[in-house]
This record gives sequence, structure tokens and C-alpha cells, in this order.
Amino acid sequence: MNAIYFLIPLTLLLLALAIALFFWAVNSDQYSDLDKESQQILFDEKPETSSKPDKQE
Repeated sequence: MNAIYFLIPLTLLLLALAIALFFWAVNSDQYSDLDKESQQILFDEKPETSSKPDKQE
């Protein structure tokens, strides 16, 4: 029974921390553009840069 007196405040503290981290993520625009990263994987086009000089004979 004595463990409950320790676990309930600990749970409330962790809950408050989780809520604070969630609001921090929302306020720092972590969730502003959810589609960009998912589409970036599908349409990953690397720019064509020629690091080798063209051989003209």
C-alpha cells in the first residue's frame, strides 16, 4: 500500500512531462507538414551532377 503513495505522484509527473513535450512539439512546428517526408521517400530524385569530365576523343 505504501508503493501507491510513491507511484501516483510519479505517474502524474510523467503525464505532465508527456503533455509538456507534446505541446512543445506542436508549438515548434514538428507537425506542420506531415506529407512532405512521406512523399520525399517516394519521389527521391537526386540531382544530376557529373563529377567525371566528359571524354571527348
